[in-house]
Order: sequence, then C-alpha cells, then structure tokens
Amino acid sequence: MRHLKKEDIIAWRKAKKERRERILEERRNSAFAKKMKPVYMWMNRLSLLCHALLACVINLVIEAISRHSLFQAWDYMVNSPLVFLYNAFMIFATFSIVYLFRRRVFARIIVSVLWLILGVCNGYMLIKRVTPFNAQDLKVAMDAVQLINNYFDPFELIMIAVGIVAVVVWIISMWRRGGQYTGKLRRWLAVIGIGVSFGAYLIVSQIALDQRVVSNYFGNIAFAYQDYGLPYCFMASVFNTGIDEPTGYSKEEMERISNNGEITVNETSRASDDLPNIIFVQLESYFDVDEAEFFTTSEDACPNLHEMYKNYSSGYFKVPSVGAGTANTEFEVMTGMNMRFFGPGEYPFKTYLKEKTAESAATALGALGYGTHGLHNNGGNFYSRARVYNNAGYDTFTSKEFMNILQTTPNGWAKDEVLIQHMMEAMDTTEQQDFLMTISVQGHGDYPEEQVIEDPKIKVEGIENEALKNKWEYYVNQVYEMDKFAGDLVKAVEDRGEPTVIVFYGDHLPTMGLQAEDLKSRYLYNTNYVIWDNIGLEQQDKNIPAYQIMSEVFERLGIHSGTIFNYHQERKGTKNYLSDLELLQYDILYGKQYVYNGNPPITEGHMQMGVKDVTLSEIVPHLETGYSLYGENFTKSSKVYVNGEKQKSTFLNNTRIELPDTSDLQYGDIITVSQVGSSNTVFRTSNEYVYQNGQLIEKPDTGSGIEGKSWLETTKEQGD
Repeated sequence: MRHLKKEDIIAWRKAKKERRERILEERRNSAFAKKMKPVYMWMNRLSLLCHALLACVINLVIEAISRHSLFQAWDYMVNSPLVFLYNAFMIFATFSIVYLFRRRVFARIIVSVLWLILGVCNGYMLIKRVTPFNAQDLKVAMDAVQLINNYFDPFELIMIAVGIVAVVVWIISMWRRGGQYTGKLRRWLAVIGIGVSFGAYLIVSQIALDQRVVSNYFGNIAFAYQDYGLPYCFMASVFNTGIDEPTGYSKEEMERISNNGEITVNETSRASDDLPNIIFVQLESYFDVDEAEFFTTSEDACPNLHEMYKNYSSGYFKVPSVGAGTANTEFEVMTGMNMRFFGPGEYPFKTYLKEKTAESAATALGALGYGTHGLHNNGGNFYSRARVYNNAGYDTFTSKEFMNILQTTPNGWAKDEVLIQHMMEAMDTTEQQDFLMTISVQGHGDYPEEQVIEDPKIKVEGIENEALKNKWEYYVNQVYEMDKFAGDLVKAVEDRGEPTVIVFYGDHLPTMGLQAEDLKSRYLYNTNYVIWDNIGLEQQDKNIPAYQIMSEVFERLGIHSGTIFNYHQERKGTKNYLSDLELLQYDILYGKQYVYNGNPPITEGHMQMGVKDVTLSEIVPHLETGYSLYGENFTKSSKVYVNGEKQKSTFLNNTRIELPDTSDLQYGDIITVSQVGSSNTVFRTSNEYVYQNGQLIEKPDTGSGIEGKSWLETTKEQGD
C-alpha cells in the first residue's frame, strides 16, 4: 500500500471501465441480444402496460395455486373484478422499483418470483392446514425448520430442493443473458415514480375500504383470503397489526374513561368463603346441531347441554371468527377485549401475549385470592399457550404433555373426557376457590369425507351428498361425546360439594362451509353458551358476545375485579361504549397505561406447568443392557436424562419407563425426568435423583416444579 500511486488507481479504474464496456458490447452483439433487442425496445416503450398485464397474470397464477384450481381462480377474477384488479394494482406498484436498475428484465423476474413464491407457500400451507400463509408464519420460521419432517415427506423435500436449485440457476442465467436498458438512467425520476405508485396504491386502498371492496376485519382468515385475495390479506397481516392509536388518545381522556382509576379496583360484595369456583369450558368447534336446518339426527346429540339450556342461563354466543380462530375467542373471553380493534387476521396469542404481560380473568380473580389454572388437552406450544397463560397471570397450566391420553378421535385429537381428572387435580392443589380456563380439542377438524366410525351412535339424515353426510355424521358424533363430557364434568363438580359456576360455550362454527341460511339464527358468528351453577343464580337467557361473558358472570356473582371487566359492567350499552373500549384496550396494550397510574396488575408471570411432580422410586437393571425406571406421574411426554444427556426411552404407563440402551450407571450419576413438548421445549423437570449403590436418592428443590426454577426460565436459558 505504501508504494500505491494515484496514477495506478486511475489506470485500474480505467481498465475496469473498459473491461465492463467490452463485456456489455459482447452481450449487445450476441445472437440472443440481437433477437431480443426489438422485444426490449417494445417492452421499455410500453413498460407500464406490460407491468399491468404481468401483474394481472401473476395475480391469477398465485390465486390458482392458492385455491388449487385454475377454474376457481378464474371465477374469482370474473365474479370479483374490483378485488382482483385491486390486488393486481398492488403487484403493479411493486414493479415500479425496476426503473432503478439497468437490468430491468432481471428486476422484473425477481419481483415476479417473489410473488409466485408467496403463492406457492400459501397453496402448500392450505394442503396441510386450514389457515393460510401469513406474517405469523414468518415469525416462527426457525421453529418450522425444526418441524420440517412433520410437513414434508422425503420425496417432497427432494422435489423442493430440485425446484429451488432450478429457479436459482434460471435467475443466474437471466442475470447473465438478460439485456440492459441502454438509455439514460434517471434514478431521481424513478424514485418519484415509485413514490407516486405506492401513494396511489394507498389512496386506492382507502377507497376500497370505504366502498367495502375489501375489509380490515377478518372474521375468518381463510374466508378472507378467498374473498379479498392473497396479496391484500398477506400484506395486511404484515403491516396492519396491533391496535392503531385512536383519535383523541390522551391522559385526560383515559382519566375520564377510567373514572380517575376507579375501574381498576378489585372487590366483591360476597364474603371470601362465599365465593364459588368459576370454570370456563371452551368446546372446540361446538354449536347446538339442532340449529342446523338442512339435516336431522336420529336422536338428540346434546341431551346434557339441552337440559342445561332449559334450566340455566343460556343463549347465542357471538364469537369473533368462523370455522377457525379458536385462540381469538379464547382471548376475548379471558381478557374481555374486542378482537375487532386488532389488525385483520391477527392472533394476539401469537403477537402481543406471546412476549408481553396483560391482565386477564386470572389476574382479576387472583387478586381476590383465587387459584388460577389453565388446561388444554393439546400441546402446550399450540398457539403459544404456555407462554400466553404465563403472561396472563395464571398459577398453573396443564397441557397434553402432563396427561396420559388413552382415547383419541379417528383424526388423532385427544378426547375431552381426559380433562375432568386434571381439572379436579388442579382444584385439589388449593384450599381456596379456583378459576379454571379449560380449552377442549375433540371437535377439531378436518372432518373426513369417508365413513370412519363403523357404527355411529348418532346418524345424520337429510343430506344426499355422501361425502358431506359423512363429514357431518363424524362431527355430530364428536359433539355427542363432547356433550357427555359436559354432563360428566357437572356430575364430578356436584360430587365435590363445592359452590361452583361452569360456563360452557363453543369457540366457532365447524369448518364445513356453512352459510347463514343454513342456520336458525341466520348468523355465522353465533355458537351457544350456558351458565350452569349450584348456587341458585337466577336464569337470565340472553345473547352475548364473547368479550362480555366474563364480566357478565362476574356481575352475577358480585365480583368487580379487572379493569376491562369493570369497564363492561359500568359502561355496557352507554354512549361511546365501543369507541372508549378501543381507547382503553390501546392504552393497556400499546399506549402509556395511563389507566394504571404506574401500577399495572401484572409485570411478569409466575406460572408452573402441570400440578403434579414426577417422582422416581427405583431403577432396575435388565439382565443384559438397559434399565426399567419406576416412579409416578409419567406420561408419553416424559423424557429421561442421565447427567443431562437425553436417553432413548419407551413409555409403558404412568409408573414405568423403559431405558433399553442406557449404559451401566455409575455411583453419583444424576437422573431426572422432564415433560417435553414440541420444539424440544422442557416444560417441567423432576427433582434430581442421585444413583448410589443401585438406589435413587432424591435431592429436594432441584427441579423446575413448585419449589424449583420455572419452566420459562429454563426455556429462556435454552434459547427457546
């Protein structure tokens, strides 16, 4: 570098420029370039028109991929031309960036490929699940890599790899062979053009919303993709999240809404020993099938719930989604917040509550001395529930990893009957009253078109299409068993002899393509609810939205606790009720929390996973290799570790696990058992047991149970 001269640098730059000119000249004079020259000239002169046509073609192609049918995509384009053109205009606007580059053909290819990749991802996702590809899938991309074998078989992985390589090779070839714009490049003019394009798109978007061409609320994200198109819906999930700051938000306004902080009080008109247990049971995809007008059943599919409807408070239950969106109904019930104020298609369980704390029914009742428990007979990571329930202030959460599930549906979902045992065990862990938020899963789709139940208890009549009849017959028989679960739960509670209120409700209609005219209520956002009790509550039948049900139950019990629930009790039906609710939700979640005056009810979680410790009693060597480990509270999710190293194991029952390949244990080896969920999340670990002369010696307070380190601390250390 010391001997480098200015003249050398100038010469090097000149040589580089000359070399580039030679390469460009060779490309311009190549046979391919000569053939393409008139094409490039025509494309540059009519580039805007070409972009418009290309945008329409790409929009049609990605919709065909998403809908798995070119004919359905064509019908969408013909029957919803304004929606189609609106989405095409979005794609057209993205093509404006090509004017920043000389390699405009290559830039067009890159933009086109990105849109097509979006369509392919969505099309494939809809083969595997009912929820389309959205922004939340990008946020959990690393977890998806770990679960790749669950979504792709080896042949599919090979084909995907081949496809990716082919696309990359083609793109590289077009970089080398594609022509370049030979005119003067005016990037400042291109930037202005890009600004105009996207500005026009924003104006058109507002007009489209005002004219209801598209909507900024998705009651069902899958239906929204069908109605409003992939480009708009995906971009809405990317950019329109959370709650935007409402007009008029200020400290003074929040003082008015909160009545100077009075709605944050936690109090009850009942004596502490007069407070009942409160149990909420969310029944997956449940609605009263008698509401369907296009078929009948051979016998009553819901005898227990129908009996409750006659004798206890019941009515239609207005939910925020149709056919999917379990977690959003769950969110509205346990927080009292209205999903309509969030971004379209958003799941707060996957966004806000996954990372941040917020008050809920658990914090409201915990402030009055209740033990608070969540239960779900599916994985603890499903909808991020383990993190969400911790951030919502629950004491415990019992997921599938802590249950020995012996009965499943033909589709592989756990049957709901298993929940009763664990609900009773959760209530047994406390001496005071309990609040249980129980989320069932038995009624989950997809519903098979073939007859998978050989001798169904309930037969469906009135549907001529065999495949549709089989789907409804399968669903109705799951409803019958869910109804039995509800009846058995009531009996178990009655046998306890404790004052209790149980709320049963459906989270959304099943994914069956129902239309409003198929239902007696003529409304797709209605399921059913009933409030059972053994304390003599007055029967008050009414229709109620999901976000008001908790405050309604609290009101009937003389409980005034929780900011949002108190707000509903004081302001429901008054002037500006919904607009002030939006301000309150924004202040609590995204604003400056003026309503709390610096004292939010929850700043961090304290939850434990499960309510029972795994204990070890003895370990017996096999005649050759391996051991049999004995203890209590083992499940199929129990994994055995020796000195921190995971062992190959076989679950036999709740008291025995086989370790076929474990080598000879040495004096002082440490043995633990953990409950492990998806993505290798360790939810709870037993105390450490030291192997000494064939015996297991327990080291107290060394696990992640009630006395040990919380599961959340453990997973954070693991980088989960």
